Amino acid sequence: MPKILIIEDEEGVRENILDLLEAEDFETIAAANGRIGVHLAISEVPDLILCDMMMPEIDGYGVLRALRQDPSTATIPFIFLTAKSAKSDFRQGMDMGADDYITKPFSRSELLTAIMNRLEKYATLKKYLSPQTVIKNLSPKMQLLEISLHRAIKQHNFQEFEIYYQPIVDIVSGKIVAAESLLRWQSPELGMIYPTEFIPLAESTGLIVPIGKWVLKSVCQQIKIWRDAGINSLVFAVNLSVIEFNQPNFIQKIVNFIAINDLEPHNLELELTESMIMQDVNSAIATMNKLQSLGVKIAIDDFGTGYSSLIYLKNLPINTLKIDRYFIHNVANDLQKSAITKALIQMAHNLNLNVVAEGVETEAELDFLRQYNCNSMQGFLFSRPLPAAEFEKFLLTNKYLYV
Repeated sequence: MPKILIIEDEEGVRENILDLLEAEDFETIAAANGRIGVHLAISEVPDLILCDMMMPEIDGYGVLRALRQDPSTATIPFIFLTAKSAKSDFRQGMDMGADDYITKPFSRSELLTAIMNRLEKYATLKKYLSPQTVIKNLSPKMQLLEISLHRAIKQHNFQEFEIYYQPIVDIVSGKIVAAESLLRWQSPELGMIYPTEFIPLAESTGLIVPIGKWVLKSVCQQIKIWRDAGINSLVFAVNLSVIEFNQPNFIQKIVNFIAINDLEPHNLELELTESMIMQDVNSAIATMNKLQSLGVKIAIDDFGTGYSSLIYLKNLPINTLKIDRYFIHNVANDLQKSAITKALIQMAHNLNLNVVAEGVETEAELDFLRQYNCNSMQGFLFSRPLPAAEFEKFLLTNKYLYV
């Protein structure tokens, strides 16, 4: 029978669940707090975890975060046990990687139904990924990708990763005013791997949490290096995943990185997508307000590709609107794209926002953006993303956009 780990600090509740599951012939192990629970999960590798949300020392969120970061426990079905019923609490846990919630008090039937549903789905996933069937369903590259990603993080401690910087240029002056940091992975087995290939995998396994932390830490360290070298007027943007953004300790993490590197907060800009914000608008706005109170800038990335954002845009505490490359491509000749892009630029300016056009590749696209007073551009017309040393050369040689 499947092995189930129960992490619950209330002894009475814990014993009742153990009795119920043992009566159904499940193999059970139990932990009286989150710290013990994490240890047992890693050492025992159960088939499913039931975890109380509110516990001293390490709460349910902390347990989930720790387990989703460890490759051996990253995909184990995880069900929260909670007396809370607020949608925001549910959303936070689901964004961090929880599979389900059971609200206390719950019946025997509710508990068993939730457990069996998750075990059935997990069994299907394991069968799909088993050695006998994986060859039929996944390409050899994708098989190796998952194995390599775990090793690159756990064994090689991010040595295979590198952060590139793509310049963002002021369209009027032609000067570099900012840069977007972009993660690259040079795998010994697979060569250069772009984020579109490995980030979805990282999000599905929980590895996005340590990856995101490493990126933020590295960018902040690089900003300090450049500031100490006299380069201190640029803004450096970092992309966030929804899991990172919704972590309970996210704000504190930002505060720590700024303090450790003695940074000016306005040199850091965090890029969020529309869909991230729309998942829970009120919670997102609260987090964004905290970031802005620190002095950190906020950008909406890929604007125009999400949904419902226009309703909320005027209420969002943001500094920059980045127009998605889809609207910029061939904008000078496509009547629909030109109409949308003009409207977005005008709307953003009315809201006192800085506007950055992404994916600019031709002179015609740049001329259009210049004509309609877009603030800045980013794209291959000026520069591809560059390793830190090459980007530094750009800065030191005063490379600028022809105006």
